[in-house]
Amino acid sequence: MNRIYKANILFTKEKSRFEILENGYIAVDDNGCVIGVAKDLASIDGEGAEIIDFGDRLLIPAMNDLHVHAPQYRNQGIAMDLELLPWLENYTFPEEMKYADTAYAERMYRRFVRDLWRFGTMRSCVFATIHTESTRLLMNIFEEAGMGALVGKVGMNRNCPEGLSESVESYIEGMEALMKEKGKSLVGTIITPRFVPTCTPEMLRACGELAAKYHLPVQSHLSENKDEIAWVAELEPESTCYGDAYNRYGLFGQTPTIMAHCVWSEGNEVELMKRNNVMVAHCPTSNFNVASGMAPIRRYLNEGLRVGLGSDISGGHDLSIFRMMVYAIQVSKMHYQQDHNLPFLTLSEAFWMATKSAGSFFGRVGSFEPGYEFDALVIDDRDLNHDNYTLLERIERYIYLGDDRQIVHRFCRGKEVVLCCGQAFK
Repeated sequence: MNRIYKANILFTKEKSRFEILENGYIAVDDNGCVIGVAKDLASIDGEGAEIIDFGDRLLIPAMNDLHVHAPQYRNQGIAMDLELLPWLENYTFPEEMKYADTAYAERMYRRFVRDLWRFGTMRSCVFATIHTESTRLLMNIFEEAGMGALVGKVGMNRNCPEGLSESVESYIEGMEALMKEKGKSLVGTIITPRFVPTCTPEMLRACGELAAKYHLPVQSHLSENKDEIAWVAELEPESTCYGDAYNRYGLFGQTPTIMAHCVWSEGNEVELMKRNNVMVAHCPTSNFNVASGMAPIRRYLNEGLRVGLGSDISGGHDLSIFRMMVYAIQVSKMHYQQDHNLPFLTLSEAFWMATKSAGSFFGRVGSFEPGYEFDALVIDDRDLNHDNYTLLERIERYIYLGDDRQIVHRFCRGKEVVLCCGQAFK
């Protein structure tokens, strides 16, 4: 049976402004898709529908995390005084090697998914590890929870510890097993070469061929750190830029592609990203923590690039995409101090990046327009003392001051996702 939800509704059709319906209505069909949104019940097609009234609470689209490393969950807040490459060698790689143990992987992955739920993130693009069985576990946990995810078995076979290096043949076999046995709609696979320095040309070529053969999306890292960029230039001398090193192997927009960070992307690389419709995952806390720099997001938006937000656990120290909005705005204000021709991000732009823009990588997700999947959060902000504030001021105060305790309902594709003592969240 169709349902109608009543609440104070806020969402962004466009990045320049919020759509705001005080005491508005959203009708959702049996498939979990929005039928319509309106200011009054008479204007919405809801004959025979169940009406659920959330009162004075806020109803907004759920969050989307475009870049997160599930096996680094335990390392949040550790070694934040190191730059990227030593941080990988001394902390990240040793932790990821533990995921050969499926018992350890299951314990950590269940905690990881629980905390994504806590912070209202209903869709994620996730790096796992090279381990096929542990990656399968993570996909199953997302499915049990009723949350959407694209999960990547990581490809890497050079410049890494022996315990995290896998042959090209083994990688292909593992990926094809994960693809063929899973008939999920909310949870799927994504081709995930870690980054060029850890992948031989043979591994990169195999990743591109798998993406083309099975029409799978791609995720990786791009131009995060200047030392990394110089390293890629040595490893792939025929490439015109870091992005071209992926492009030559069919990993740069030939199928839907997310590239994380893009702190130092410019010139030919930006043109190639725009031409190939490559999406940027902006991870502001990670860029600061591993001393990479500040991604010029206003410039990318002006160039017409697609941009979403990512937590990048554990280079980032915080899973909350709400806080990523705040940090993204603050980073843009630092750019503005250097160049007043780059206006800093507005609240609606940051919200749009976290919802409709990021959600577009998963399909029609991230808005309350007709035909969009109903991924939503209900926020009870009474303890933020919202009296005498407008709805726009209330959502701004929640983004800056609120936390997971004020999220009282979470929906993914129309179904409420409930934290319980069940298997998904042990």
